[in-house]
Amino acid sequence: MLTNLTVPLLGLVDTAVLGHLDSPEYLGAVAVGANLFTILYWTFGFMRMGTTGLAAQAWGQRDAFAQVALLLRSLLLAVGIGLLLILFHQPLIALGLKLMNPSPDVAALAAEYAAIRIWSAPAVLCQYTLVGWLIGTQFPRGPMVMLIIANGINIVLDVFFVTVLGWNSRGVAMATVMAEYGATAIGVMIVLKRMPEGQQLTRELFGKVSDYLRILQVNRYIMVRTIALLLCLAFFTAQGARQGDVILAANAVLITFLLVISNALDGFANAAEALIGEAIGRGSRRRFKAVFASALRWSLWGALLLTIGFVLGGRWLISLLTGIEEVQTTAWQYLPWLWMLPFAAVWSYLLDGVFIGATRTREMQDTMLFSALGVFLPVWWLTTGWGNHGLWLALISLMLARAGSMGWLCWRYTRQDVWFQAR
Repeated sequence: MLTNLTVPLLGLVDTAVLGHLDSPEYLGAVAVGANLFTILYWTFGFMRMGTTGLAAQAWGQRDAFAQVALLLRSLLLAVGIGLLLILFHQPLIALGLKLMNPSPDVAALAAEYAAIRIWSAPAVLCQYTLVGWLIGTQFPRGPMVMLIIANGINIVLDVFFVTVLGWNSRGVAMATVMAEYGATAIGVMIVLKRMPEGQQLTRELFGKVSDYLRILQVNRYIMVRTIALLLCLAFFTAQGARQGDVILAANAVLITFLLVISNALDGFANAAEALIGEAIGRGSRRRFKAVFASALRWSLWGALLLTIGFVLGGRWLISLLTGIEEVQTTAWQYLPWLWMLPFAAVWSYLLDGVFIGATRTREMQDTMLFSALGVFLPVWWLTTGWGNHGLWLALISLMLARAGSMGWLCWRYTRQDVWFQAR
């Protein structure tokens, strides 16, 4: 949980540093650019989620070779995909900005931001693998140290580049790239100390081409699910941009708080991934039920505390992030939607952890596609006359649809003992 909270902390600093400049365009540019990279990088989020589930089950089976082979192959795959993203970044960024359709001034700043951020691609994807493996082998302290130090560096560079050197959104991008490589270096050092005793670096660990294709094949459902989720968030940003730079900036402030919510509650989901995967690896139904009950209880307490925090301190937090009066006023207008988010989203975050730990990734894909195509888009279309309120209602509906569909599957699989059946 502490590890995850360092991620939105960085977003809070980005927003606060840029939100107190003289124009909302810088904040809008980073909102558009960061959303673009969220889509681009989390398209390959299976490097984290898939690694956690597989590593947890190998840990439960006490299979040292499988643990090390998975890590090595996933890292090599991450570097290869990252280099391909750098190679083809120009058309990818141009397409993303065209789809989001920001104002010309914001688009120019976002393009500059993106041209810098892309160089962090190999480091980001390696981080996904390292964090997933460490969580799966039940060493969450590693990712905590790794990301807290790296994001601390990022925050310091953020403030220095923007407020001292005056580099605006370009400075935010450069600080992020430098911190991503720092995080990867720290992660590699931590992982080397965690290698299972007696397991030597052999040729067999590298595997064959078919082994790498198998990793991609196993995780293809997570990839589709993640793309669908990120496209919904990108659609949210794009529709906000069409309503003007002020709405775009106000939504960027509120979405920053959504990142706080998701990353805080994902701490319990990450624990569920590791412990559910271990329980299935051991074949222990009793432990499975105990982990689920505990994760659910803690998740609900977390959602309650976040809700209270945003109800009591929402206006003050918005004022901290931006000093632009019109952006503040607009964000306050839509603040009640933020109050609903913790309890709307907590269920799907927890169930993601359960399904990832059980490596039931096809179900994650199917429920996400149903929620996006069958709920999110229809709700948005039916409420287009409500403006930004309709957009927020569609986002809340997406969260509830995911919770309902995954919850129904979870209940059915538990009754029929599907979790422990071979596929």
